[in-house]
Amino acid sequence: MALALLTTIALTACSRGEGAQSPQQGGGGPGGFGRGGPGGRGPQGPTPVEVATVRRGSLARTTTVAGVLSPIRTIGVNAQLGGALLSLRVEEGDLVREGQVLAEIDAREVRAQLRSAEANLELAKSTAERSERLFQDRVVTAAEYERDKAALESARASADALRLRLNYALVRSPTNGVITAKRAEAGDVVSPQARLFTVADVSTLVVLIQVSELDITGLSVGQEADVTIDAFGATHFQGKIRRIFPAADSVTRMVPVEVALSGSAVRQLKPGYLARVTVQLGERPGVLLAPVSSVVGSRDARAVFVIHDGKAERRQVRIGQSSAEFVEVLEGLSDGDSVVVAGTEQLRDGSDIRIVPPIGATVGNQ
Repeated sequence: MALALLTTIALTACSRGEGAQSPQQGGGGPGGFGRGGPGGRGPQGPTPVEVATVRRGSLARTTTVAGVLSPIRTIGVNAQLGGALLSLRVEEGDLVREGQVLAEIDAREVRAQLRSAEANLELAKSTAERSERLFQDRVVTAAEYERDKAALESARASADALRLRLNYALVRSPTNGVITAKRAEAGDVVSPQARLFTVADVSTLVVLIQVSELDITGLSVGQEADVTIDAFGATHFQGKIRRIFPAADSVTRMVPVEVALSGSAVRQLKPGYLARVTVQLGERPGVLLAPVSSVVGSRDARAVFVIHDGKAERRQVRIGQSSAEFVEVLEGLSDGDSVVVAGTEQLRDGSDIRIVPPIGATVGNQ
Protein backbone atom coordinates (compact mmCIF):
# COMPACT_ATOMS: atom_id res chain seq x y z
CA MET A 1 0.00 0.00 0.00
CA ALA A 2 2.87 2.39 0.84
CA LEU A 3 4.50 1.68 -2.52
CA ALA A 4 1.26 2.37 -4.43
CA LEU A 5 0.78 5.68 -2.59
CA LEU A 6 4.26 6.93 -3.55
CA THR A 7 3.66 5.99 -7.23
CA THR A 8 0.39 8.00 -7.31
CA ILE A 9 2.07 11.14 -5.85
CA ALA A 10 4.87 11.02 -8.48
CA LEU A 11 2.48 10.76 -11.43
CA THR A 12 0.43 13.71 -10.14
CA ALA A 13 3.55 15.92 -9.91
CA CYS A 14 4.58 15.10 -13.50
CA SER A 15 1.13 15.99 -14.86
CA ARG A 16 1.23 19.40 -13.15
CA GLY A 17 4.71 20.14 -14.54
CA GLU A 18 3.66 19.53 -18.16
CA GLY A 19 0.56 21.66 -17.76
CA ALA A 20 2.62 24.62 -16.52
CA GLN A 21 4.72 24.68 -19.72
CA SER A 22 1.83 24.70 -22.21
CA PRO A 23 0.93 28.41 -22.06
CA GLN A 24 4.58 29.44 -22.71
CA GLN A 25 4.88 27.32 -25.84
CA GLY A 26 2.00 29.00 -27.65
CA GLY A 27 4.03 31.69 -29.53
CA GLY A 28 1.01 32.71 -31.57
CA GLY A 29 -1.11 33.77 -28.60
CA PRO A 30 -2.01 37.34 -27.69
CA GLY A 31 1.03 39.44 -27.08
CA GLY A 32 3.43 36.92 -28.66
CA PHE A 33 6.17 37.83 -31.32
CA GLY A 34 6.23 34.53 -33.17
CA ARG A 35 5.73 34.34 -36.97
CA GLY A 36 2.15 34.60 -38.04
CA GLY A 37 0.83 36.13 -34.78
CA PRO A 38 -1.20 39.32 -34.79
CA GLY A 39 1.71 41.16 -33.21
CA GLY A 40 4.32 39.86 -35.72
CA ARG A 41 4.28 43.04 -38.03
CA GLY A 42 4.31 46.57 -36.71
CA PRO A 43 2.75 49.58 -38.54
CA GLN A 44 4.76 50.83 -41.61
CA GLY A 45 6.50 54.19 -40.99
CA PRO A 46 7.35 57.08 -43.40
CA THR A 47 9.38 56.16 -46.48
CA PRO A 48 13.02 57.34 -46.28
CA VAL A 49 14.01 59.42 -49.34
CA GLU A 50 16.80 61.68 -50.56
CA VAL A 51 15.83 65.08 -51.98
CA ALA A 52 17.37 67.83 -54.09
CA THR A 53 16.37 71.39 -54.91
CA VAL A 54 15.27 72.46 -58.37
CA ARG A 55 17.34 75.43 -59.51
CA ARG A 56 18.18 77.52 -62.55
CA GLY A 57 21.51 77.15 -64.28
CA SER A 58 23.33 76.39 -67.52
CA LEU A 59 22.80 73.07 -69.27
CA ALA A 60 25.76 71.79 -71.28
CA ARG A 61 24.85 68.64 -73.15
CA THR A 62 27.49 66.30 -74.57
CA THR A 63 27.51 63.21 -76.74
CA THR A 64 30.15 60.52 -77.26
CA VAL A 65 30.47 58.75 -80.60
CA ALA A 66 32.99 56.11 -81.68
CA GLY A 67 34.95 56.21 -84.93
CA VAL A 68 38.20 55.06 -86.53
CA LEU A 69 41.34 57.16 -87.00
CA SER A 70 42.20 57.76 -90.65
CA PRO A 71 44.82 59.84 -92.48
CA ILE A 72 43.62 63.21 -93.64
CA ARG A 73 44.27 62.01 -97.19
CA THR A 74 45.41 58.80 -98.83
CA ILE A 75 46.96 58.81 -102.32
CA GLY A 76 47.41 55.85 -104.63
CA VAL A 77 50.70 55.84 -106.56
CA ASN A 78 50.34 54.21 -109.98
CA ALA A 79 52.85 53.28 -112.66
CA GLN A 80 52.65 55.74 -115.54
CA LEU A 81 54.99 53.69 -117.69
CA GLY A 82 54.72 50.02 -118.57
CA GLY A 83 57.68 47.73 -118.06
CA ALA A 84 59.63 45.60 -115.62
CA LEU A 85 60.27 46.94 -112.10
CA LEU A 86 64.03 47.22 -111.70
CA SER A 87 63.89 48.11 -108.00
CA LEU A 88 61.58 49.06 -105.12
CA ARG A 89 63.18 51.40 -102.61
CA VAL A 90 60.56 51.52 -99.81
CA GLU A 91 58.51 49.16 -97.66
CA GLU A 92 55.26 49.46 -95.71
CA GLY A 93 55.66 51.82 -92.77
CA ASP A 94 58.49 53.85 -94.31
CA LEU A 95 58.24 57.61 -94.01
CA VAL A 96 58.69 59.34 -97.36
CA ARG A 97 59.10 62.90 -98.57
CA GLU A 98 57.42 64.57 -101.51
CA GLY A 99 59.39 63.78 -104.67
CA GLN A 100 61.31 60.86 -103.15
CA VAL A 101 61.95 57.97 -105.57
CA LEU A 102 59.91 54.92 -104.57
CA ALA A 103 60.62 52.58 -107.49
CA GLU A 104 62.35 52.41 -110.89
CA ILE A 105 60.89 50.95 -114.09
CA ASP A 106 62.98 49.63 -116.99
CA ALA A 107 62.98 52.43 -119.60
CA ARG A 108 65.64 51.31 -122.11
CA GLU A 109 63.12 51.20 -124.92
CA VAL A 110 61.95 54.72 -124.17
CA ARG A 111 65.55 55.98 -124.14
CA ALA A 112 66.11 54.50 -127.59
CA GLN A 113 62.95 56.16 -128.88
CA LEU A 114 64.09 59.45 -127.38
CA ARG A 115 67.44 59.30 -129.17
CA SER A 116 65.64 58.72 -132.47
CA ALA A 117 63.27 61.60 -131.75
CA GLU A 118 66.13 63.95 -130.90
CA ALA A 119 67.87 63.06 -134.20
CA ASN A 120 64.68 63.80 -136.10
CA LEU A 121 64.42 67.08 -134.19
CA GLU A 122 67.91 68.15 -135.31
CA LEU A 123 67.06 67.30 -138.90
CA ALA A 124 63.81 69.24 -138.70
CA LYS A 125 65.64 72.26 -137.27
CA SER A 126 68.17 72.38 -140.09
CA THR A 127 65.44 71.85 -142.70
CA ALA A 128 63.33 74.65 -141.26
CA GLU A 129 66.30 77.05 -141.14
CA ARG A 130 67.23 76.30 -144.78
CA SER A 131 63.58 76.64 -145.84
CA GLU A 132 63.40 80.05 -144.15
CA ARG A 133 66.44 81.32 -146.10
CA LEU A 134 65.07 79.95 -149.36
CA PHE A 135 61.70 81.53 -148.69
CA GLN A 136 63.35 84.91 -148.12
CA ASP A 137 65.15 84.46 -151.47
CA ARG A 138 61.81 83.48 -153.04
CA VAL A 139 63.13 80.06 -153.99
CA VAL A 140 60.41 78.09 -152.17
CA THR A 141 56.77 78.92 -151.75
CA ALA A 142 55.11 79.98 -148.54
CA ALA A 143 53.32 76.62 -148.33
CA GLU A 144 56.62 74.74 -148.43
CA TYR A 145 58.05 77.01 -145.75
CA GLU A 146 55.02 76.49 -143.47
CA ARG A 147 55.26 72.73 -144.02
CA ASP A 148 58.87 72.66 -142.81
CA LYS A 149 58.02 74.80 -139.76
CA ALA A 150 55.19 72.43 -138.84
CA ALA A 151 57.53 69.44 -139.19
CA LEU A 152 59.91 71.12 -136.75
CA GLU A 153 57.17 71.65 -134.15
CA SER A 154 56.02 68.05 -134.54
CA ALA A 155 59.55 66.73 -134.03
CA ARG A 156 59.97 68.94 -130.95
CA ALA A 157 56.66 67.70 -129.45
CA SER A 158 57.62 64.07 -130.02
CA ALA A 159 60.94 64.57 -128.24
CA ASP A 160 59.26 66.34 -125.31
CA ALA A 161 56.70 63.52 -124.93
CA LEU A 162 59.43 60.90 -124.81
CA ARG A 163 61.41 62.89 -122.24
CA LEU A 164 58.27 63.01 -120.07
CA ARG A 165 57.77 59.25 -120.43
CA LEU A 166 61.38 58.74 -119.44
CA ASN A 167 60.78 60.72 -116.25
CA TYR A 168 57.97 58.30 -115.43
CA ALA A 169 60.56 55.54 -115.15
CA LEU A 170 61.29 56.90 -111.66
CA VAL A 171 58.15 56.54 -109.51
CA ARG A 172 58.11 59.38 -106.98
CA SER A 173 56.03 60.11 -103.88
CA PRO A 174 53.38 62.78 -104.49
CA THR A 175 53.39 63.96 -100.85
CA ASN A 176 55.00 63.64 -97.45
CA GLY A 177 53.61 60.65 -95.60
CA VAL A 178 53.97 56.99 -94.78
CA ILE A 179 53.77 53.97 -97.07
CA THR A 180 50.67 52.04 -96.01
CA ALA A 181 50.59 49.51 -98.88
CA LYS A 182 53.05 48.05 -101.40
CA ARG A 183 51.44 46.05 -104.21
CA ALA A 184 54.38 44.96 -106.37
CA GLU A 185 57.83 43.47 -106.09
CA ALA A 186 61.08 43.98 -107.97
CA GLY A 187 60.99 42.00 -111.20
CA ASP A 188 57.23 42.31 -111.75
CA VAL A 189 56.12 43.55 -115.15
CA VAL A 190 53.57 46.29 -114.67
CA SER A 191 51.24 48.03 -117.07
CA PRO A 192 50.50 51.77 -117.16
CA GLN A 193 48.14 52.86 -114.33
CA ALA A 194 48.88 49.72 -112.26
CA ARG A 195 48.75 50.53 -108.52
CA LEU A 196 52.18 50.25 -106.90
CA PHE A 197 51.92 52.02 -103.51
CA THR A 198 49.53 53.80 -101.20
CA VAL A 199 50.89 56.86 -99.41
CA ALA A 200 49.02 58.31 -96.41
CA ASP A 201 49.46 61.87 -95.19
CA VAL A 202 49.57 61.32 -91.41
CA SER A 203 50.49 64.88 -90.42
CA THR A 204 46.81 65.16 -89.47
CA LEU A 205 44.54 62.28 -88.48
CA VAL A 206 40.76 62.50 -88.67
CA VAL A 207 37.83 60.65 -87.09
CA LEU A 208 34.59 60.50 -89.05
CA ILE A 209 31.63 60.29 -86.65
CA GLN A 210 27.87 60.23 -87.22
CA VAL A 211 25.76 62.81 -85.32
CA SER A 212 21.97 62.91 -85.21
CA GLU A 213 20.28 65.63 -87.21
CA LEU A 214 18.63 66.76 -83.95
CA ASP A 215 22.03 67.57 -82.43
CA ILE A 216 23.93 68.90 -85.42
CA THR A 217 22.81 72.51 -84.85
CA GLY A 218 24.83 72.54 -81.61
CA LEU A 219 28.11 71.93 -83.47
CA SER A 220 30.33 74.29 -85.44
CA VAL A 221 33.52 74.05 -87.47
CA GLY A 222 36.57 74.72 -85.28
CA GLN A 223 34.83 73.59 -82.09
CA GLU A 224 37.04 71.59 -79.75
CA ALA A 225 36.37 67.91 -79.10
CA ASP A 226 37.74 65.49 -76.52
CA VAL A 227 39.14 62.30 -78.07
CA THR A 228 40.12 59.13 -76.21
CA ILE A 229 41.91 56.25 -77.93
CA ASP A 230 41.18 52.72 -76.68
CA ALA A 231 44.79 51.69 -77.30
CA PHE A 232 45.97 54.39 -74.86
CA GLY A 233 43.44 53.74 -72.10
CA ALA A 234 42.34 56.93 -70.33
CA THR A 235 44.65 59.25 -72.28
CA HIS A 236 42.78 62.24 -73.74
CA PHE A 237 43.70 64.03 -76.96
CA GLN A 238 42.45 67.42 -78.08
CA GLY A 239 40.76 67.54 -81.47
CA LYS A 240 38.77 70.05 -83.48
CA ILE A 241 35.79 69.73 -85.77
CA ARG A 242 37.29 70.09 -89.25
CA ARG A 243 34.12 69.95 -91.31
CA ILE A 244 30.41 69.17 -91.04
CA PHE A 245 28.96 67.47 -94.08
CA PRO A 246 26.12 69.39 -95.76
CA ALA A 247 23.55 66.56 -95.90
CA ALA A 248 22.13 63.88 -93.60
CA ASP A 249 21.66 60.25 -94.54
CA SER A 250 18.09 59.83 -95.79
CA VAL A 251 17.63 56.55 -93.87
CA THR A 252 19.50 56.97 -90.57
CA ARG A 253 19.06 60.78 -90.34
CA MET A 254 22.70 61.04 -89.25
CA VAL A 255 25.12 63.74 -90.41
CA PRO A 256 28.84 62.92 -90.91
CA VAL A 257 31.19 65.11 -88.87
CA GLU A 258 34.97 65.04 -89.27
CA VAL A 259 37.15 65.67 -86.20
CA ALA A 260 40.87 66.33 -86.79
CA LEU A 261 43.88 65.71 -84.53
CA SER A 262 47.21 67.32 -85.34
CA GLY A 263 50.46 68.39 -83.71
CA SER A 264 52.80 66.37 -81.55
CA ALA A 265 50.00 64.09 -80.27
CA VAL A 266 49.59 62.57 -83.73
CA ARG A 267 53.06 60.99 -83.56
CA GLN A 268 51.81 58.54 -80.94
CA LEU A 269 48.78 57.47 -82.98
CA LYS A 270 48.33 55.24 -85.98
CA PRO A 271 45.56 55.01 -88.60
CA GLY A 272 43.02 52.34 -87.74
CA TYR A 273 42.94 52.97 -83.96
CA LEU A 274 39.46 53.08 -82.43
CA ALA A 275 38.64 56.58 -81.13
CA ARG A 276 35.80 57.88 -78.96
CA VAL A 277 34.91 61.51 -79.60
CA THR A 278 33.04 63.59 -77.03
CA VAL A 279 31.60 66.89 -78.26
CA GLN A 280 29.56 69.53 -76.48
CA LEU A 281 26.27 70.15 -78.21
CA GLY A 282 25.80 73.68 -76.96
CA GLU A 283 25.14 75.43 -73.63
CA ARG A 284 21.72 76.75 -72.61
CA PRO A 285 21.91 79.37 -69.82
CA GLY A 286 19.18 80.15 -67.29
CA VAL A 287 17.13 76.97 -67.67
CA LEU A 288 15.26 75.21 -64.83
CA LEU A 289 17.25 72.11 -63.86
CA ALA A 290 16.25 68.99 -61.96
CA PRO A 291 18.40 65.90 -61.32
CA VAL A 292 17.92 63.17 -63.91
CA SER A 293 17.28 60.62 -61.13
CA SER A 294 14.19 62.55 -59.98
CA VAL A 295 12.23 61.92 -63.19
CA VAL A 296 9.99 58.84 -63.24
CA GLY A 297 7.40 57.45 -65.63
CA SER A 298 7.31 56.57 -69.31
CA ARG A 299 8.48 58.79 -72.13
CA ASP A 300 5.02 60.25 -72.70
CA ALA A 301 4.09 60.61 -69.01
CA ARG A 302 7.10 62.00 -67.15
CA ALA A 303 6.63 62.99 -63.50
CA VAL A 304 8.52 63.83 -60.31
CA PHE A 305 7.69 63.56 -56.59
CA VAL A 306 7.64 66.99 -54.95
CA ILE A 307 7.92 67.34 -51.15
CA HIS A 308 4.89 69.18 -49.72
CA ASP A 309 3.98 69.24 -46.00
CA GLY A 310 5.95 66.08 -45.27
CA LYS A 311 4.30 64.13 -48.06
CA ALA A 312 5.26 63.13 -51.59
CA GLU A 313 3.15 64.75 -54.28
CA ARG A 314 3.38 63.20 -57.75
CA ARG A 315 3.47 65.97 -60.33
CA GLN A 316 3.47 65.69 -64.12
CA VAL A 317 6.30 67.55 -65.87
CA ARG A 318 7.40 68.33 -69.40
CA ILE A 319 11.13 68.04 -69.96
CA GLY A 320 13.52 69.27 -72.63
CA GLN A 321 17.19 68.55 -73.19
CA SER A 322 19.28 66.61 -70.69
CA SER A 323 22.89 66.04 -69.71
CA ALA A 324 24.49 63.23 -67.74
CA GLU A 325 23.29 64.76 -64.42
CA PHE A 326 20.48 67.23 -65.07
CA VAL A 327 17.37 67.55 -67.17
CA GLU A 328 15.69 70.74 -68.37
CA VAL A 329 12.17 71.18 -66.92
CA LEU A 330 9.87 73.12 -69.23
CA GLU A 331 6.60 72.78 -67.24
CA GLY A 332 5.46 71.46 -63.88
CA LEU A 333 8.10 72.74 -61.44
CA SER A 334 9.28 76.04 -60.01
CA ASP A 335 12.64 77.29 -58.87
CA GLY A 336 13.25 76.09 -55.28
CA ASP A 337 10.98 73.02 -55.34
CA SER A 338 12.31 69.98 -53.48
CA VAL A 339 12.12 66.75 -55.46
CA VAL A 340 12.86 63.16 -54.52
CA VAL A 341 16.04 61.82 -56.13
CA ALA A 342 16.33 58.44 -54.31
CA GLY A 343 13.57 56.19 -53.02
CA THR A 344 10.99 57.00 -55.69
CA GLU A 345 10.28 53.31 -56.33
CA GLN A 346 8.63 53.05 -52.88
CA LEU A 347 6.46 56.17 -53.23
CA ARG A 348 2.87 56.78 -54.15
CA ASP A 349 1.02 60.07 -54.44
CA GLY A 350 0.46 61.29 -50.87
CA SER A 351 2.99 58.92 -49.20
CA ASP A 352 4.50 60.05 -45.91
CA ILE A 353 8.22 60.60 -46.29
CA ARG A 354 11.28 60.96 -44.09
CA ILE A 355 14.19 62.90 -45.57
CA VAL A 356 17.58 61.23 -45.09
CA PRO A 357 21.02 62.54 -46.05
CA PRO A 358 22.70 61.15 -49.17
CA ILE A 359 24.75 57.99 -48.75
CA GLY A 360 28.25 58.89 -47.62
CA ALA A 361 27.26 62.27 -46.15
CA THR A 362 28.83 63.13 -42.79
CA VAL A 363 26.94 64.25 -39.73
CA GLY A 364 28.11 67.79 -40.26
CA ASN A 365 26.48 67.82 -43.70
CA GLN A 366 23.12 66.75 -42.36
